[in-house]
Amino acid sequence: MPLVSTIIDPGTQGARGDDDRTVDLSEDFVVLPEQTSDDTDRGWGERTGGNDDWLLAERPPHWD
Repeated sequence: MPLVSTIIDPGTQGARGDDDRTVDLSEDFVVLPEQTSDDTDRGWGERTGGNDDWLLAERPPHWD
């Protein structure tokens, strides 16, 4: 089976390089979200509310 090249010769008419491309760098431009849906309490299957206060109050004496 012959190999097919997808490389575009920069000398060909109509070819545009990365330097010619316009890139929107405004502040509201988001490439990736700050947090994905599976990186939340709900994504982990946890209930809202949490029990952090209870866990801190019940820590072992050697943690002090």
